[in-house]
Amino acid sequence: MARIDGGEMVIRVLESHGIREIFTLHGGHLDAIYQAALDHEVRLIDTRHEQAAGHAADGWARTTGRPGVAIVTAGPGVTDVVTGIANAYLDCVPTLFIGGAAPLADAETLPLQGGFDQLEMVRPITKWAFRVTHTHRIADLVAQALRVATTGRPGPVFLEIPIDVLFARVDEERVLFPRKIRPETAPAPPPEAVERAVEWLRGAERPAILAGGGAWFSGAGDALIAFAERSGIPVFANAKARGLVPDDHPLAGRGFANLATMALMGGGAPDVVLLLGARLGLFTGGRSSPMIPGQARVIQVDIAGEEIGRNRDIDLAIVADARETLRALDAAAREWTWPDRAAWRSAVGRARDAHRSLFAEAVEKQTAPIHPYRLAHAIAASVERDAILVADGGETSSWLDMVAEVRGGGHWLSHGYLGCLGTGLPFAIAAKVAHPDRQVLCITGDGSVGLNFAEFDTMVRHRLPIVTVVNNDRQWGMSRHGQDLVYGKDRRAVTELAATRYDLAAAGFGCHGEHVVEPQDLLPALKRALDSGQPACVNVMTDPEVIAPLTLAMYGAFQASSASAKGAARDTDKVAMPYYGEGDT
Repeated sequence: MARIDGGEMVIRVLESHGIREIFTLHGGHLDAIYQAALDHEVRLIDTRHEQAAGHAADGWARTTGRPGVAIVTAGPGVTDVVTGIANAYLDCVPTLFIGGAAPLADAETLPLQGGFDQLEMVRPITKWAFRVTHTHRIADLVAQALRVATTGRPGPVFLEIPIDVLFARVDEERVLFPRKIRPETAPAPPPEAVERAVEWLRGAERPAILAGGGAWFSGAGDALIAFAERSGIPVFANAKARGLVPDDHPLAGRGFANLATMALMGGGAPDVVLLLGARLGLFTGGRSSPMIPGQARVIQVDIAGEEIGRNRDIDLAIVADARETLRALDAAAREWTWPDRAAWRSAVGRARDAHRSLFAEAVEKQTAPIHPYRLAHAIAASVERDAILVADGGETSSWLDMVAEVRGGGHWLSHGYLGCLGTGLPFAIAAKVAHPDRQVLCITGDGSVGLNFAEFDTMVRHRLPIVTVVNNDRQWGMSRHGQDLVYGKDRRAVTELAATRYDLAAAGFGCHGEHVVEPQDLLPALKRALDSGQPACVNVMTDPEVIAPLTLAMYGAFQASSASAKGAARDTDKVAMPYYGEGDT
């Protein structure tokens, strides 16, 4: 009778459910898994920091729509990956984190890399966290973890496997290897809700679809395009859904923020909104924003019923899968003639492209320092049509967000609700592992790149020809500009950086390096990097005085509150806060 260890069980379950890539950093607690991975030819992508392994697993799910997996060693391995888990949790990204642990038999003996409860640390930032205590249960518990991560509202799960449990061997006949993880069907909307939604959308003057992660992870891309084209309704997307409707499609409104831009430009605001797998938080305008006006009818579709109604009343609540809902809406839409809303679509187009006229001079400026918009514009002009773009950094990501042409789901990876910097290089690594035949370009701020800089080594060792462009403005841009706006330029604190040669540092790992100071050298340097066939770092010196529109918008409420403080009518029970406007004292 064959006897197998826990590592063999882990790999068999992952492999049987289509998972053949694991992000990790070595720890002896995990060697049983590594050995089984070698036997099964499962790819191990070892990073230089567990945080990067966690972000890469998160990035894998964002770019493929399938669960990402990271395994980390006990103690500091688990504490290091916490940021990656939290980032996946707040953005509802399906990920499996497996953590090693000291021997179960050594509980309360102060063993190496033990002595604290890892589960209690990660429980608040996971959908499910569990400790395996019996070797023969490893297989079915790995399957359970994947089931929890990928069904209902997606999210991260954590499975702790103590080393003595993992390394032990049991009779193979005792082990249950589940054949199914996810159900074959997803929850569909009730017919009466579909009928009412179609009636409202058809009768609206300015309808809009707002697609979020629920649309991406349900595989709703084709259904979304079909319904949008049949109804003529423009589609806006958050970072996870960007590209489901290609940016060059006439119905693509791109980011949610363009709804606010339309209102500012006098283009009108939506009167009926189909909120599709996107939560009502900061990125959909929060509690008071011109993105979704208070008087607009809102149809909210979400797989998680508890999300419906967050921050505002909802006119029609549908607890269902996004793809199944779109299919039902499209089937019902075939029965009707839909109005032509050319004026509304034109307003969407003007808002989407407003940045072009706003920064036309920046693109033509021939003297240093380089405007960050020009940098973003050059990147968009240099990459191939199906390139995957990764954006990391507060202001840096917003510049590329304006100009990028994203033409596929999972082709845009950027920030979410954690506002976590340092995700760029790990996300790019995941994207290149998942899509080896596509260009992957990452733009990152010079602040952000320092957080996981050693991942240039990971790119070199694993032969991942990713181009990383550093927007080097010698500062934590959003932070320094925020201080300047609120307190004045003579009150800067811990927001300035050096003019570091990141290209030389990356070259030390074996990367192709480029240093760009003059605007006319930018496009040639990007071409050389993209053509090099190597991991590359393009270090671009940009203008530190240029403030991104995103920062001006985020600090606008603070400035208004500060200005009102100078008047006699100032409400002394209020205090102005960066990013959040006013709050009670």
